[in-house]
Amino acid sequence: MLYGLGMNWGRLTTKKVKLDSFRPLPPELVKNLEQWFIIELTYTSNAIEGNTLTRKETAVVVEKGLTVSGKSLVEHLEATNHAKALQKVLKLAQGKTKDLTEHSVLDVHETILRGIDDSHAGHYRSIAVRISGSMVVLPNPVKVPDLMSRFTQEITGAQKLHPVELAAEAHYQLVTLHPFIDGNGRTARLLMNLILMQNGYPPALIRKRDRLRYIKSLEQAQLGGSKEDYYKIVGEAVDRSFDVYLKALSQEEEVAKPAPELLRIGQLAKLTGETNATLRFWTKEGLLEVADTTDAGYQLFDPSMIELIQEIRRLQGERCTLKEIKATARNQHTEVVSGSIGR
Repeated sequence: MLYGLGMNWGRLTTKKVKLDSFRPLPPELVKNLEQWFIIELTYTSNAIEGNTLTRKETAVVVEKGLTVSGKSLVEHLEATNHAKALQKVLKLAQGKTKDLTEHSVLDVHETILRGIDDSHAGHYRSIAVRISGSMVVLPNPVKVPDLMSRFTQEITGAQKLHPVELAAEAHYQLVTLHPFIDGNGRTARLLMNLILMQNGYPPALIRKRDRLRYIKSLEQAQLGGSKEDYYKIVGEAVDRSFDVYLKALSQEEEVAKPAPELLRIGQLAKLTGETNATLRFWTKEGLLEVADTTDAGYQLFDPSMIELIQEIRRLQGERCTLKEIKATARNQHTEVVSGSIGR
């Protein structure tokens, strides 16, 4: 059975009440945010599974139907399939969680693997599988159909759980059952977001930068440890999505748009005329801010660092000290980017 952990979801409940106060939401806003979330959810969910399409490339493939040079057919299909599966989830979100069926889960999975692995798309696995690099023991394939039937009954009957906890638990249980040969993670995240949206919550965006933390939190729980780290990640993801909606509705920002592509230090150096060594020094001294780090350990910078670098050079020309540059340049930069959505 599904048991709640007594987590404090009060912050998210409060934000839902605030979002509900704006309902009915403006149709144009809903449409724009929906399009944004389709790209973001497709990009992040596939990236967690190893897809190398960037956010911008994902948008090109999904919205324009174009191909990206150097990327495999499978990666293109993973993007278009996930977007199509999301469209199905959006339709299902108009219903209630208590009416969710096992067939709906299989249908979403079939869409995810269509054209990639048709023989297993929408079908439970019939062989034993292991998660690479993990000690987690997965259920015997013979038991999967019965376990999935029971799982669906528990999800549809667990109405006493907080909606975010129910959604997180559904995701956790599905990846732990691991009913499919492939596509378990993507299906689980779509199921989680379906339950969230059915209950008036925005979808949870598990960021690429949180991939390792997210995977470790799941494995920790699967090996008998606490689920608190996992629940915290899901809660943070929902919280960020609430902020996207609320900032747009409060007219603090324009309708949320995908964040610009981050730059490697070499790209930033080329665009600014600086050397890599100089940029590394300024980063070490706290003048430049690292926005993210790749799985291989490379630092990534927001394009707004270009203007900050120009400001640093201007202040150096005025013979400002390093301390004065830090105070002046960073303060001016903060004023420019303080309202950013979805970073």
